[in-house]
Amino acid sequence: MPSLLTPADQALFESKPGLCLVLDPALRIVAQNDALAQATMTRPEETLGKFLFEIFPDNPNCNAADGVSVLRQSLLNVLKTRAADIIPSFKFDIAPAEGGRYVPRFWRVVNTPVLDDEGFVRLIINQVEDLTVLLE
Repeated sequence: MPSLLTPADQALFESKPGLCLVLDPALRIVAQNDALAQATMTRPEETLGKFLFEIFPDNPNCNAADGVSVLRQSLLNVLKTRAADIIPSFKFDIAPAEGGRYVPRFWRVVNTPVLDDEGFVRLIINQVEDLTVLLE
């Protein structure tokens, strides 16, 4: 699935120094910048059009993993309230694209809606900050 962003918007998005995804209201990834791809060991060509939690599932080796539920609730809050939602800090392990062991990560997340002309959520900007080195 190609990005839903225009080429100019895509260039601006890619130049953003933060770690970002853009999601549609069904929580499918419509854009991913290179900084996030590098931090999460993923490749945009393999993530675009996929359901967020298909690409970023909970760590199956950790019974206490709740990253999916925490992030899903934040995204649902954005869809319901049409306002930004912040997760100050939470643990969400990631797995390298080639498979292998999950790597512990701590994140700060800001989910921000992009509204259409009628006030409905058209896209969600998912901006994350890796706090791992601060919280380990």
